[in-house]
Amino acid sequence: MEEFNLHLTGDIHAVTAANNLLAAAIETRMFHESAQSDAALFRRLCPEKKGFAPVMLRRLRKLGVEKTDPKELTEEEISKFVRLDIDPDTVTWQRVMDTCDRHLRKVEVGRGKNETVPETIGVKGARKQHNRATGFDITVASEVMAVLALATSLSDMREKLGAMVVGYSKKGAPITADDLGAGGAMTVLMKDAIMPTLMQTAESTPVMVHAGPFANIATGNSSIVADQVALKLAGPDGFVITEAGFGADIGMEKFFNIKCRASGLLPKCAVIVATVRALKMHGGGPPVSAGKPLAPAYLEENLELVAAGCANLVKHIENAKKFGVNAVVAINKFKTDTPAEVEVVRAASLQAGAFDAVMSDHWAKGGVGAADLARAVAAACAANEDKNFKFLYEVERPIKDKIGAICREIYGADGVDYTELAERQIETYEGAGFGKLPICIAKTQYSFSCDAAAKGVPTGFRVTVREVRGCVGAGFLYPICGDIQTIPGLPTRPGFYDVDIDTETGEVNGLF
Repeated sequence: MEEFNLHLTGDIHAVTAANNLLAAAIETRMFHESAQSDAALFRRLCPEKKGFAPVMLRRLRKLGVEKTDPKELTEEEISKFVRLDIDPDTVTWQRVMDTCDRHLRKVEVGRGKNETVPETIGVKGARKQHNRATGFDITVASEVMAVLALATSLSDMREKLGAMVVGYSKKGAPITADDLGAGGAMTVLMKDAIMPTLMQTAESTPVMVHAGPFANIATGNSSIVADQVALKLAGPDGFVITEAGFGADIGMEKFFNIKCRASGLLPKCAVIVATVRALKMHGGGPPVSAGKPLAPAYLEENLELVAAGCANLVKHIENAKKFGVNAVVAINKFKTDTPAEVEVVRAASLQAGAFDAVMSDHWAKGGVGAADLARAVAAACAANEDKNFKFLYEVERPIKDKIGAICREIYGADGVDYTELAERQIETYEGAGFGKLPICIAKTQYSFSCDAAAKGVPTGFRVTVREVRGCVGAGFLYPICGDIQTIPGLPTRPGFYDVDIDTETGEVNGLF
């Protein structure tokens, strides 16, 4: 388990390296374009003995130039080829790291004494600092991670990485990783990461572990490649359970509307995991804080709290049914749950239209404790057909319509508001031809609304979109809502206080 929760096969390090390679390419290109003439740029990009690299030919074709010999380019073609002319204010690509560090949310780069450029290109004399404001995201929020999860093959990953848009030129043209020459090198860094990791449960059931796009920021689902491999191994009569992270309003919605579109796979059943404790919290139970003892209400029978909290579960069941799948509720049993509390959850689930609701005691009993759940899922799949699956929205609809559909239908919002920045970004995406991409909303996982403290089924609220980022290579746009952060911070007592190693045995202590 220590290896599983630490480096495993190093995929996350590959994502970090590929992401930050592209970040370095952006800064480097803007720096050199600010200091050199077209002729000097062309001479250094295409030295006589090297000519055009394959990725450069991709850019030439994008520009409508079908020449392969650098000597054949006209001055106008050379200028278009070498000068990306990136508008720094439009760059959305950020560096990433796999550590929660709130102080990196806003940083300034290019402050070194050697990061200066001439006031006027080609004129010696006064120089200016080549600096700009940017920031860091957590690695699992990187578009590279999203690409890993949504790619269907190595060649598809190569195309998706190369198509990632990092910003726009001063004339409004989208600038991609391939325009910067980085798409191929990024794929090389990711070539091993695309292979899923085969592991097993304590009872030797095969498990594919692959990709980790954060569910409250990115898609929150394991990879398409892992699903494809698992389906092949399971065979036509087998079953593959694939995870969609966090609440069903986030991971499940993104699984259906984004991942299923990319993979072409059609699910028949959604398993919604519920706990008596979580439902008590949604029913008005005392606040729960990590590291602090649970209040008695969560450890003793309280049918009133459970019943009140079931409204939250009912909303998730209703959401699942909107996609044409059968919903099975897995009541994940804690040792303090009473039969009466479990029955309250089961009754509310069936009344809401769930295909079945089953108490699962796998934590205490292993696979035997989940046998009834497995039988319920098999029955739910047998009772449904692929053709019944449907998306929540058509991708051809305008961006705001798609955002609104998710906020109203899945979250229960009254409407959506947009900041001036979000309005401008939506206009840019639609103008660049990216308006038909699906939507991946970044929001808190603790509530249907954007207020983490609003439990149960909030009503009378609106969603505020403060920013919209493009993951064009991965194949979606993601509006950032409320106060969600793309790199978390650490609490007063971080978990690392409890982690250490026995230097005699090498055993890791305190990780769990």
